[in-house]
Amino acid sequence: MSRIEAAPDAVQGNLVDRLLAGLPPETLLTDPDVTASYAHDMASFCAAGAPAVVVLPRTVEQVQHVMRTATELRVPVVPQGARTGLSGAANASEGCIVLSLVKMDRILEIDPVDRIAVVEPGVLNATLSRAVDEHGLAYPPDPSSWEMCTIGGNIGTASGGLCCVKYGVTAEYVLGLDVVLADGRLLRTGRRTAKGVAGYDLTRLFVGSEGSLGVVVRAVLALRPRPPRQLVLAAEFASSAAACDAVCRIMAEGHVPSLLELMDRTTVKAVNDLAHMGLPETTEALLLAAFDTPDPAADLAAVGALCEAAGATQVVPAEDAAESELLLQARRLSLTALEAVKGTTMIDDVCVPRSKLAALVTGVESIAEKYGLTIGVCAHAGDGNTHPTVCFDGADPDESRRARESFDEIMALGLELGGTITGEHGVGVLKKEWLAREIGPVGLEMQRAVKAAFDPLGLLNPGKLF
Repeated sequence: MSRIEAAPDAVQGNLVDRLLAGLPPETLLTDPDVTASYAHDMASFCAAGAPAVVVLPRTVEQVQHVMRTATELRVPVVPQGARTGLSGAANASEGCIVLSLVKMDRILEIDPVDRIAVVEPGVLNATLSRAVDEHGLAYPPDPSSWEMCTIGGNIGTASGGLCCVKYGVTAEYVLGLDVVLADGRLLRTGRRTAKGVAGYDLTRLFVGSEGSLGVVVRAVLALRPRPPRQLVLAAEFASSAAACDAVCRIMAEGHVPSLLELMDRTTVKAVNDLAHMGLPETTEALLLAAFDTPDPAADLAAVGALCEAAGATQVVPAEDAAESELLLQARRLSLTALEAVKGTTMIDDVCVPRSKLAALVTGVESIAEKYGLTIGVCAHAGDGNTHPTVCFDGADPDESRRARESFDEIMALGLELGGTITGEHGVGVLKKEWLAREIGPVGLEMQRAVKAAFDPLGLLNPGKLF
């Protein structure tokens, strides 16, 4: 597929005029100082270009006009949500249209009978969760950035979250989509029904496609009945390997926790330094387990016994919902706290089989020692999805080089252990080389063929994925 080059100045000027022919002036941003703030997401080491214009549409028709104009003028388009991503998937291409969907933020429908919500892509995850809670329902996917990230972004990167060990990830809750294709046509996929197998599952194809196949403008999402308030248990361990052993015991015994999260010593210290939460810094690993069952205290007691059998030095169940929420807040602060250690982070997203979790975590410890770096590990331990976070001084060239090399070595380790390079953050720019290694040449050829079928001119989010 041919590379889309940045449009020359004359074409860029014509671009703005053509966009304004079908858009209100307030939807366009052209001041370079303003558009520069839309150039990248939260990932390090990911190149970004300068957008020619930023468009903030409010309607489906406005999105269609943008895509028709882009196709006619052969200008690349980069769809964006809140730019909380960690792989560079939302980074601008030079001379592109940044299509920010944050103003399309309406919850169109909540149906307690069919247990669905119909939303626009700019709705914040937390906003939706609170809205459906008023109806006695829940939208389970809950990324750590849930107060800031959008549903459209969650769909684009197939986000997970803390509760995915029990309730699954975003892909399992997207029933149907309205998608504006590269040429401006509107495609409707999926359904509103609980069941449906009519034709290829195009809905799942768009989930995780990182804006490379079309622009999601509406989503039909499955909801669940609101579960009881969960209670959390904190278990301290003298080693990460022992904590991972506890995870394996818990899952092998058939328990279904609503949350099973791991924080290593580095992460615990970082959270304490940032938020003064009084977490136990003497531990090498802190395991958080939660249940939202009718009798969570009994489930926590059973899990606590398994943690002690695995070598836990202390097991402390929360006494109430407030104490549980405090522990969860500590886990949600992990990535922010690690960023504060040195000012810059590279957040890995390696997911391995649960049986290989200990090998991954101890391997990361060895990599940190090899490169002389601080690497904290927090993890959705219940499903083997780890977030090794490399902390470094971005102004130090040598330290930056070592950070990148350690990051790559962690991904290589994940593949060696039968895992994947990304469990929920996506490929974007950061992991393009590694996607090719994971799926192989035939897989890459098929993925490119799918891309060409939906976007033959290569206009949508060029330079991402492969």
